Amino acid sequence: MSFARFLQPRNIAIIGGREAEEVIRQCINSGYQGELWPVHPKKQQIAGLKVYPSVKDLPAAPDAAYVAVNRYLTISIVAELAELGAGGAICYATGFSESGEEGQALEKELLKVSGNMPLLGPNCYGLINYVDQAIIWPDQHGGEKVDRGVAIITQSSNVAVNLTMQQRGLPISYMVSLGNKVKFDLHDAIREFAKQTSVTAIGLYIEGISDPSAFESAVRFARELGKPVVAIKSGRSAAAQKITMSHTASLAGSDELISALFSRNGVGRVYSMEGLIEALKVLHIHGPLNGYKLGSMSPSGGDGALVADAVEAGRLELSVLSDNHQNRIKNTVHDLVSVSNPLDYQLFDWLDTKRLTSTFSAFIEQEFDMSLCVFDYPRQDRCTDENWQPAQQAIINAVERTKAKVAVLATMPECMPESTAKHLMANSIVPLAGLKAGIEGLQAAADIGISWQSPLPVEIMCSNISAENASLTLLDEAQAKQRLAEFGVVVPKSEIVTCPELARHSADKLSYPLVVKALGVAHKTDVGAVKLNLSSADEVSQAVKAMAHLSERFLIEEMIDEVVAEIIVGVVRDEQFGLYLVIGAGGILVELMRDSRSLLLPVNREEVLNALQSLRSAVLFNGFRGREIADLDAAVDAILAIAHFAEENRDKIEELDINPLMLRASGKGAVAADALLSIRA
Repeated sequence: MSFARFLQPRNIAIIGGREAEEVIRQCINSGYQGELWPVHPKKQQIAGLKVYPSVKDLPAAPDAAYVAVNRYLTISIVAELAELGAGGAICYATGFSESGEEGQALEKELLKVSGNMPLLGPNCYGLINYVDQAIIWPDQHGGEKVDRGVAIITQSSNVAVNLTMQQRGLPISYMVSLGNKVKFDLHDAIREFAKQTSVTAIGLYIEGISDPSAFESAVRFARELGKPVVAIKSGRSAAAQKITMSHTASLAGSDELISALFSRNGVGRVYSMEGLIEALKVLHIHGPLNGYKLGSMSPSGGDGALVADAVEAGRLELSVLSDNHQNRIKNTVHDLVSVSNPLDYQLFDWLDTKRLTSTFSAFIEQEFDMSLCVFDYPRQDRCTDENWQPAQQAIINAVERTKAKVAVLATMPECMPESTAKHLMANSIVPLAGLKAGIEGLQAAADIGISWQSPLPVEIMCSNISAENASLTLLDEAQAKQRLAEFGVVVPKSEIVTCPELARHSADKLSYPLVVKALGVAHKTDVGAVKLNLSSADEVSQAVKAMAHLSERFLIEEMIDEVVAEIIVGVVRDEQFGLYLVIGAGGILVELMRDSRSLLLPVNREEVLNALQSLRSAVLFNGFRGREIADLDAAVDAILAIAHFAEENRDKIEELDINPLMLRASGKGAVAADALLSIRA
């Protein structure tokens, strides 16, 4: 299915009443050069254009059609357009899958009658092509014609409208609202816009991802074409997830899994609309950044301190200047200026373009991944920026001289006028509007750049249960450990007994101290189903006798010594992503500290090690307060073995929990002290 005609239409059929007439007005006002064919059964003219009474009366099959009629009539009109051979249709009407069973049935019928014709929606505003000025959109918008810019894909029409109204200087080439995504889904849009030479980067507003594998494939396709992707994902809160379900009938999915999907595929993530816009500006001008090293210059120490504080909270860093670099800068500034990063060059040369050009050039020629020049411009209605022009020209000159990557940062968005932002962008400088959003955008661009420097991991494994009605079985701890041991997970040496007499005999086969557990009992500690530090056969026998009312089978294990730290390793099934891996602080700490990381399967050694080291409790691994260093190599081996077990049993496992995996001192291994495994027969 080709979307080419649909995205760059030479003619557009517009079908319906009020909303259709607004599409016509928007196209005319924008200067669209193609043909507009209004369709209405009763009107003769709309906006001076000839009106056709029906689709069948059109002069030819349209490249694109906007269908703004009720949901029932939408189906018949789409059928006529498909039969005519139209290039694609946008369905404005609501009342489809987002509204209940009747709507879901109507949506299936809509899909059926559309045949091989591309379809956008239903329940969407439409498409804006600012390159060709095809504004297939039933509302006002704030964009303008561009030759090159970013493509923005949203799952909310209102968010799309709002994004066109930004006054931050971001050039937008395409804007699309996906609606219910019957045919033109998120991954389709990413692929299509990545192909466009007029698109420099792709921005996403996401409520849910219906097909994680297809999304991953599309993002990787965009990366191959050098088109970075940055996204904001809503639906992180419980309340937002309810809204998402009713709004677009899409599954919001686990937010942590979305982050994992983004991370492994180099999608930059932001958490605000402002951050999305600023990240797209960075990507439009400079593409992904090579790293997190920043340089910052300002005419005020206060500005420099604000930047330093903002940077400290994230992954960006103000790198230290080398001695040679400091000396080069010192040769260009007043004697009273102290040279450092951030650099407060003060106002001695504020009106001297030549001297400031030398200072700026000397500073930004260091190999920063991005240099910031902090300018807060005066408001245009009451003030003049005449005294800012020498400094602005100096940074433009310095960029021209050094070819360095530079952004001019206004600490408040009001202090970056749109006209100034456009002028800076025309000179290959990113205008960042607002300190918080600017830093967020820079970090996202750096995240993408760092990711692009590494080979892509194996594609994700979206496993599903093959037999939905298969019975669910909870294995006891001994059975679960046996299954894991077959894949290389180290478990304590153990014996299984059924009575106190056998317990006494089996205990002497093991090394003391020992632990006794009643098998098949959940929450053992709460009900007295576990006894620790048993040092004789008599104690083991007594422990089994005391638990006789809880179970008929008992596990006797050697206790694990020299434990440095405990972690939890779990495998959980998600409705969208299938099985995924969870690594976190062991015991109750994972719940108290919410200290865990989720990884999509399959995983590699580097991903697992990075996840372990990113835990807040990772300080315990590194010799905390004189303790020995934990055997992280063995921990990674164990986690990879668990992941391999999950991959080999992807269609059977419902849940796996190892809590804790005990990390012993370096070189002494990691041992699974407890295990829970739920599988389907």
